[in-house]
Amino acid sequence: MDMKPVQITFDDALLKRRDRHPTVRKRGRSAVLREAAAEHLTRKDAEEIDRRYRDGYRADGAASDVPGIDEELDGWAAEGAWPES
Repeated sequence: MDMKPVQITFDDALLKRRDRHPTVRKRGRSAVLREAAAEHLTRKDAEEIDRRYRDGYRADGAASDVPGIDEELDGWAAEGAWPES
């Protein structure tokens, strides 16, 4: 795995708090920050998937903000057997 150094800034209180944590002492600052960054990106990816699902089921009937998807799905609603409300 190719690693590149980066410089980041923390306020003193957060840096001291972080450095006191046993995980940081055991694994090191960089390893803990890499893990935090990966978890952040995983969470953001999941939020984006959730947003796309919500957009797909919007009450206004628009399929989503994906270009061309409304036209692609146009007419399919009549093909399904919909239960009476």
